[in-house]
Amino acid sequence: MDSNSCNQPQFSVARRIKSTTRSLSGVFAFRGQGVAFESMLERDFLSRMDFRKDVLTVLSQPVQLDFVARSGRSYTYVPDYLVHFHAHTYQRPMLVEVKPAENWRENWRDLLPKWKAALRYAKARDWDFHIYDESRIRGQSLKNIQYLERFRNADYADQDLDAIIRTVAFKGIATISYLLALHFQGEEALGKSHIFHLIATRQLDCDISGPLSDSLEVMVAE
Repeated sequence: MDSNSCNQPQFSVARRIKSTTRSLSGVFAFRGQGVAFESMLERDFLSRMDFRKDVLTVLSQPVQLDFVARSGRSYTYVPDYLVHFHAHTYQRPMLVEVKPAENWRENWRDLLPKWKAALRYAKARDWDFHIYDESRIRGQSLKNIQYLERFRNADYADQDLDAIIRTVAFKGIATISYLLALHFQGEEALGKSHIFHLIATRQLDCDISGPLSDSLEVMVAE
């Protein structure tokens, strides 16, 4: 259990997300909890956070911030997410705005006042504030996570899965090719599906940013 009070979720949702026909919206199943999203980019962000072992919780639209726009008028801004990390990682909570690159690049002058408000709010609480666009969310890592998703709910014999985990634990680090040769000789496709299931369910860990090839190194997830 995390004892670091900075990492303890203490917020309720500041603004309920409404259904919209302009963009994809819904609820992402995040470790047994529902986290709302308003776009495909937000959904992909949640997918990335869900896969990370260092992430404890993600709260949608956690706070309302008042700010003054360039026009001099007052508005309220609600950041998209608040990410809490496990205490043992010593990472500060992260306030996040998910925004397509094209959008913020074209409108950064108008967006700057509310983002400054978010930065001040975060700094006052010893948090971080980050803007996530496609460059931080999409790419090989997300493609791999989406590919692995098909193996998450597969049903395999516990004894076969345990044998793989024991081998990896003994070796410390093992390649997929090594595990296939040891446990699934002649049944490589079946063996890969077992290994991918263990990665998808976060029982095994790996560098998710590279190709899911036979040379991929895996280790027991902490």
